[in-house]
Amino acid sequence: MSAHATAPRPVASAVPAQHALIYIMVMMSAADGDMTDNELGVIGDLVRHLPVFRHFELDTLPDVARECTSHLNHPDGMRHTLHVIKASLPERLHETGYAIACDIAAADAGVSPEERRLLELLRLELEIDHLHASAIEWGARARYLVA
Repeated sequence: MSAHATAPRPVASAVPAQHALIYIMVMMSAADGDMTDNELGVIGDLVRHLPVFRHFELDTLPDVARECTSHLNHPDGMRHTLHVIKASLPERLHETGYAIACDIAAADAGVSPEERRLLELLRLELEIDHLHASAIEWGARARYLVA
């Protein structure tokens, strides 16, 4: 392999799309090292109320969160998990994934540098263009403002 060639991207095995969306939320919640009650509450609310989770068994949520943690514990765990997410989400759900990531980031009324970096990596992995990403981010900020 030449000095300018990049290593081949590891092949990530797919999980159900709903699991991939939960992985996004778990990753965002854990990004700054502190999974807050607000973030965990938002995860539960989103899984209970968003149409994309309509047929998801809520009692399996802790198991799916553990699956995500298992993926994150692989060597280069964050990139590995992002590849699993990309392999698992149909393109029509890429913006949904980014939107729920923004919801988790906004849940604590402030976005940490670690959360910003993860949002950037997720945006790149899911190929969300800057204009759409900005609109999605603005909507999350608007929804989670405190009066």
